[in-house]
Amino acid sequence: MSKKSSKRKRYTAEFKAEAVRLVEQRGERTVAEIAQSLGVAENMLHAWKRQHEPAQSNDRGETAEQELARLRRENAELKRDRDALVKSIAVFVRDRK
Repeated sequence: MSKKSSKRKRYTAEFKAEAVRLVEQRGERTVAEIAQSLGVAENMLHAWKRQHEPAQSNDRGETAEQELARLRRENAELKRDRDALVKSIAVFVRDRK
């Protein structure tokens, strides 16, 4: 019985960048054809392409990390407001009795 090599093939950043460039400027060729010519899996090319894309910004011009930080701050503020309202309602109800 023959054993398969358990080592993964490593690709340089330059190789990945060139592969992404080929995918972006492929013309009539498919991604599968490019992957086969490079000797890599098609899904790897798609993953490399996603990694090389600049961080997407939302309609506010924020990156995902900035949006997450803003939403966490807003969430904390809303929780403080909610807690204050719950306490004021409890005081109001207690005073009515």
